[in-house]
Amino acid sequence: MTAEYTVLITEEILLSNRQHMYYVCMHACALLGLPWGLFGVYVMRLRSPGCGWGVVLVSAAVLLLLAALGLALVLILTHTGCLSLCLSGCGGVLTDSEGSFSSPNHPGSYPSNSLCVWVIQVPPPYLVQIHVSSLTVEGPSPCLFDWVEVREQIEQSSKLLFYRFCGNVAPPTVNTNSSTVWVTFHSDGSIAGNGFTAQYRAIRPGHKSCSREEFMCDSGRCLLPVSVCDGHPNCHDQTDEANCSHKRKECGGQKIGPYGYLASPNHPGPYPHQQLCIWYVSVEEGHVITLSFRNFSLETQDVCEFDYVEVHDSITFFPSPPFARFCGTTFPPDLTSSGPHMTVVFVADEGLADSGFNATYQAVSVLGSEFSYSFKYLSWECLQQQWLCDGWNDCPDGTDEQSSSPCESIEVEMCQGLSYNFTSFPNIWLSIADQREAATLLGQYRVLMELACFEPLQRLVCGMFLPQCSPQGGILQPCRSVCSSAEQQCSQALDLFSFSWPFNCHLLPDSQDPLECSLP
Repeated sequence: MTAEYTVLITEEILLSNRQHMYYVCMHACALLGLPWGLFGVYVMRLRSPGCGWGVVLVSAAVLLLLAALGLALVLILTHTGCLSLCLSGCGGVLTDSEGSFSSPNHPGSYPSNSLCVWVIQVPPPYLVQIHVSSLTVEGPSPCLFDWVEVREQIEQSSKLLFYRFCGNVAPPTVNTNSSTVWVTFHSDGSIAGNGFTAQYRAIRPGHKSCSREEFMCDSGRCLLPVSVCDGHPNCHDQTDEANCSHKRKECGGQKIGPYGYLASPNHPGPYPHQQLCIWYVSVEEGHVITLSFRNFSLETQDVCEFDYVEVHDSITFFPSPPFARFCGTTFPPDLTSSGPHMTVVFVADEGLADSGFNATYQAVSVLGSEFSYSFKYLSWECLQQQWLCDGWNDCPDGTDEQSSSPCESIEVEMCQGLSYNFTSFPNIWLSIADQREAATLLGQYRVLMELACFEPLQRLVCGMFLPQCSPQGGILQPCRSVCSSAEQQCSQALDLFSFSWPFNCHLLPDSQDPLECSLP
């Protein structure tokens, strides 16, 4: 698994001013203790023998002056927003040639609504190298909620270079091109992880390095192994995609025979980014297919929309509805088709990666009454309670969905006034239980309401979180055109906030048919 991170270069004056403010705040926090320290020195001086009235009066005036100075500093820090940074108990100015720092309470869970800023300064011409050795921060891409951010100002330039990390595995080593670097840790008010711990050191400009397992390109950029030969150039010099013919493995294809084996690319190693693997499994007529997973570890996520395995009870995977979709690290149950065909789809985005999966399948004859009884028994035995009426046909006969709940009116204010007024829950695509949970998740997008492109973005996220209820009682995903239009209008605006586009539009139905997808 790799960490999710974004690199962005910008010339925004606002960002430069904010970095300067952080720097001023950290030094102002250090000054805050000065008046009170001198206050204690003068009190000790007054208690010493031999102090005349003149000394007492002068010292009293100095004490009042120091007290006033301390109170003035507190007021200034409060007015500028620095006081919360001073009282946060984390962050600081690091000037040693090497050192370490970590999130609050690490290795325990970090507190909600944290803001920590470390300013790392080494003497020029030395540069700062940062190695994050552990990372468990709420994700996924584009790191909207909790994150670790490394910022450096490119020497003799107004440009700032950003690296933003979140996820569950440490990112590659960061070789900066500056002797002063800002590291910010931010958390919101919801999910918390164990945070991070990192080390830094001063290096000479010609001595940039990467960890032993990492790949170096662009004269100092480090990549994790999963990003090498993944079909997507991650380096400007494109050396990460050179000499890869022997490393790439085709995935998917036709599987014919009474038994067989499926596995994600590179398994048990991390699977490459941006994968779409489709296996078409066929056995003889009069047989069904039983699929059993032996290993399973995909990107951990609350909703299965980034990396997942999808199983279809047919020879085609679109537009037929999926039999089941799985992600995370929980082993799926054994699955049995209703006929001699099954399609297995593996999707991976450009973000996190894990060790993937392997599975075996075998043909089972349906002839004879003995199997007919066993088939029904096995189907119900593997069914978990939460799979009843969840919108998926987990049973071949569809009996687990015969009592599914009807459509319901949209009650979330942010998503009222769409082209449709009814939705249905649970949301099987994003694993959202009800409208209350959907409203909570949508609240995190309100920070983007000031964007000029918020309207198309709103239609997309509402279509994803509160999907249209279809006439058959199921739900319809937004059409791909809705996502593509929002991406075209909003991606540049999101770049200014260091946010990459959070949706993979190619996973949505490429259709305008109102029976296949919605146009919110």
